[in-house]
Amino acid sequence: MESGPAIFAGTVFALFGAGLLMWTGVRAAHRAPVAQGVNPVASVTFATLAGAVALLLGVWCFTRL
Repeated sequence: MESGPAIFAGTVFALFGAGLLMWTGVRAAHRAPVAQGVNPVASVTFATLAGAVALLLGVWCFTRL
């Protein structure tokens, strides 16, 4: 029964991280702003870092099963 929350949290983190990384990549490839009013390099860096951390948290949750 304890694996249910780990599966749910891992799925949420993995989907959010993958989605954020894909969205950031598409925005950066089109040279569109990732965040309004923020330095483009800083916003791409922060969004990529946040997406990678979320994806790693998802993987970590799946390893706890």
